[in-house]
Amino acid sequence: MLKVCVIGMGHIGNLHARIYRESKQAELVGVCDLLPDRAHAAAKTHGAKAYLDAAQMLAEVRPDIVSITTAGVENGSDHHRPTIQALEAGAHVLCEKPICNDIAKAEEMVGTARRLNRCMGVDFNHRFTPAARVAKRWQQEGRLGHLLFVNVSMWIMNRNETSPWFHLKSLHPHTVDLMRHFCGDVEAVHCFATKAPGRKIWSTATMSLRFKNGMVGTLAGSYDIERGHPMERCEVAGTGGRFVIDDMWREVTLYPAGNGEKSVYTNPVFGGIRDFDDTFRNRINTFVEQIAAGAKPDEIDGSGADGLAAQKVLDAAVRSVESGQVISLV
Repeated sequence: MLKVCVIGMGHIGNLHARIYRESKQAELVGVCDLLPDRAHAAAKTHGAKAYLDAAQMLAEVRPDIVSITTAGVENGSDHHRPTIQALEAGAHVLCEKPICNDIAKAEEMVGTARRLNRCMGVDFNHRFTPAARVAKRWQQEGRLGHLLFVNVSMWIMNRNETSPWFHLKSLHPHTVDLMRHFCGDVEAVHCFATKAPGRKIWSTATMSLRFKNGMVGTLAGSYDIERGHPMERCEVAGTGGRFVIDDMWREVTLYPAGNGEKSVYTNPVFGGIRDFDDTFRNRINTFVEQIAAGAKPDEIDGSGADGLAAQKVLDAAVRSVESGQVISLV
């Protein structure tokens, strides 16, 4: 049984804790938050000991896995210190996205995990849906042929006005990770952004990307559109066909080139993904299963290195908006 702790007991931290409690391979033994009320409320809810100091918890409990679910500026600035603490205490780490919006600190996080031979994952829950897994299988089977282009879009209403780059840095680790998951590393980025009426931040943006394997792609995203309809679409196309993932987990369709018969996976009413929380469940359970099976750091699906690569793309997007130039990542 793997001993698990969670650092940062907001909504997402409590979701992580609840999923660990359900696991047959994990035991939740500690929850930590700087705010006493949150730490003690989470301890009461989940039946784990409350801590206000991460270092103390790590020293006393010696967990096998630690989830870092702190927030901070752009939802990522508070991930660095507890991640380093957990890794140095001997734990494997599952960090919420974005890994860290300070690229130097994100590099330190990934470098520390590598130096200590610890496994590090990032909560890229969008790549762990059954629909995404079916799409990846189709790709690995060669059913897309030579890859050509990718189009991804994601939109959701978020009225928070924090940094000018909150939308890009907080929302789009998900979309960039999906693009990298199917298409590989990005070598160049050109980004345009706009502000919806009444907004102070760059709340809607589009990116053009060129991949190292020669693919090209576009990404469109927004924090200005109300939910109540699909919120995500991912299309990957090649000479042999293309697939389209509609609304994250709802459905994926394969359109073979020159063939009118398409293949469709549809999320089942019974036994399928019920809500957004289930995407977290799939991701967290995969990490637990990989650690329990003795996976090596470079075998982690949705790794810290993937998180760092996504943030470098988004950092390039910010620099592109500021300069109006294409930014090279090579």
